[in-house]
Amino acid sequence: MARRIDVTGTDGVRLAAWEFGDPPKDGTDQAEAGAASGPGVLLLHGLMGRASHWASTARRLSARYRAVALDQRGHGRSEKPPQGSFTRDAYVDDAEAALEQLGLGPTVLIGHAMGALTAWQLAAKRPDLVRGLIICDMRASALGAASQREWAEWFKTWPLPFATLADVRKWFGEDDPWVERPHPTRGEFYAEVMAESPDGWRPVFDPEQMLRSRETWVFDAHWEELAQVRCPALVVRGLDGELGRAEAQEMVRVLPRGQYAEVADAGHLVHYDQPETWLAAIEPFLDTIGGG
Repeated sequence: MARRIDVTGTDGVRLAAWEFGDPPKDGTDQAEAGAASGPGVLLLHGLMGRASHWASTARRLSARYRAVALDQRGHGRSEKPPQGSFTRDAYVDDAEAALEQLGLGPTVLIGHAMGALTAWQLAAKRPDLVRGLIICDMRASALGAASQREWAEWFKTWPLPFATLADVRKWFGEDDPWVERPHPTRGEFYAEVMAESPDGWRPVFDPEQMLRSRETWVFDAHWEELAQVRCPALVVRGLDGELGRAEAQEMVRVLPRGQYAEVADAGHLVHYDQPETWLAAIEPFLDTIGGG
């Protein structure tokens, strides 16, 4: 099961966190529950994602950990303030606030793409709150202005609104110009971030807010924060993902306690493309840092 817990992020933004596994006893506050239910894991989705994308991972981990996935600001069921801040600091401060309010620390942070960047920036900022880090398919290098322009143009190609969820799955899994070959899992991934509106199916996020979020990291490299991570860290890449092997191995070298794993037959959506192989890659690392 998944239980929603509301937390408050920076600037008062309301965030939805989802705890997988058995809930705490009635009358137990979050900090007490965290201390009583064992080591914590906080899962952070990528840009345009949502906490439910971590469901299979969180359910598996909930047998040994207190597993919580966070809908980050502008995503999922969390607040999407029109004039809100979508800076790196805002995302990192939100995750920090969630850890403290949920009583999860010191925790293992597991992040995909943008969520992985948030995770390692928080690990660098608050080493007392983070005892382990898993980075899933996120680059440390700057992506540049061309990448941001490509994303802005890509959003314009979306044939909104979609008439049905089947149309969502087909477009993102087959017809999207960014898809080189049929990718059903990708279609399912995007179907999960759509909601029905009076005229059809539209994303639960605002594409302009996604671009605002993205522009706060694509122009800069993030090697310095990576080097400041003191806890054990695992860098995981899909063999067909966006993080190349050479860059991933350099990230491992820069991390003071870095390790490396890769998942075959997986693209950028590593944990969604190959959930069992992904779990097989991360569970030995979790075993080495103990507490579960």
